[in-house]
Amino acid sequence: MNYGKLKDEMLGTLRDYIIPFWLDRSVDSEYGGYLTCFDEKGKFDGNGIKNVVTQCRMIWGFSSLLPYAKTEDRKRMEEAAKQGVDFLLEKFWDSEFGGVYWLLERNGQVKDPAKLTYGEGFAIYALAQYYLTYHDTRALEYAEKIFDLLQVYVADTENGGYFENIERDWTLSPAGAYAGDRKSLDIHMHLLEAFSVLAKASGKEIHKRKLKEVYGIISEHMVNHEIGYGFNQFDVKFNKIPAIAILRTWNAERESNEKIANPEDTTSYGHNVELSWLADFALKVIGSRTEEDSALLLRLLDHALRHGYDYEHGGIYRDGIADGPALVLDKEWWQNFESMTGFLNGYLLSGNEKYFDAYAKLWDFVKTRFMNYEVGESRQLLDKEGNVIVGNIGNPWKGIYHTGRAFAECISRLEYLQKEAK
Repeated sequence: MNYGKLKDEMLGTLRDYIIPFWLDRSVDSEYGGYLTCFDEKGKFDGNGIKNVVTQCRMIWGFSSLLPYAKTEDRKRMEEAAKQGVDFLLEKFWDSEFGGVYWLLERNGQVKDPAKLTYGEGFAIYALAQYYLTYHDTRALEYAEKIFDLLQVYVADTENGGYFENIERDWTLSPAGAYAGDRKSLDIHMHLLEAFSVLAKASGKEIHKRKLKEVYGIISEHMVNHEIGYGFNQFDVKFNKIPAIAILRTWNAERESNEKIANPEDTTSYGHNVELSWLADFALKVIGSRTEEDSALLLRLLDHALRHGYDYEHGGIYRDGIADGPALVLDKEWWQNFESMTGFLNGYLLSGNEKYFDAYAKLWDFVKTRFMNYEVGESRQLLDKEGNVIVGNIGNPWKGIYHTGRAFAECISRLEYLQKEAK
């Protein structure tokens, strides 16, 4: 297997296209923070709304991806990350109640002051990574402040896990479309990644212990170990319930409950494969794992290969149900990028070549269908055959995070495989 060739292809794409695309366009020189909405030609489309999740993902990208950048781009990356942190702490931070707001106007005025756990988690993730890269203790201080606020106001001490939809003053959002009465695999999985990086950055036992708790919640309540897939949404006691569109979050833009027998059993192939490699990283930070943990990581991949992988046209479908066929057959960028990392990680975990083959074929699909090399980033959405449905390069949810991270994670694994093969 030509690990070196694949590594060079991915490094070239990250270094010469992905990083320069965002470095040249995203910094909002007028107001601070980042612009993320770009059309299929890479032109800013005028939407300057700033979502804390995507703003933090940009900080994370300009921090974590520094080693993969051209030497001449690294100073600008540091400056881009610093101004993003400054904007986050000056404009998103709520000086009265603590925590970060959900949405701002482009000029920094508050548009939605909610304290969604999704956004708070990504602030932890970004600030902890910024500290690891640039050694700014202010960033770690605020990451720990947000973590502490989650333990005080958001942790569900009766049932376990965390409430997810919270208003500015840390009261629960209403039930229904604002989902104050729901929990999800999605948000708990992202807390897993946030707490993993925070524990690594701080070295504190409390952060590691809470990381272990989140992994335990996911493992005990949110996944089917026997078949290997995650459920989407739950009530506060972790009973499975049909997934609904939730205002304020990504699920508000799409639903997959299309007249199916058991709508509580919908699953996201992208989340399952992403969970596999994020859980592997979390278990390394925790410092322990069981045989069942290791088995689950591979079962999550196997389920996606069985039901979510398109062996005819290439790519990963969006959504499906339990142990049955896929429901939503178009292909979104993030599931496909995250799945490259997940399958390649599965190969390192098991040595089974089916995972490497899935990664390699998926990379071929990504570079020929998703990547717009004329512009320098990935398109958003393709149909089953790989034709473009939504060609935009960036939107309020799409920045450097899924694409840049997938390349970085795959490159590091390919480098390891290349050295081991010698």
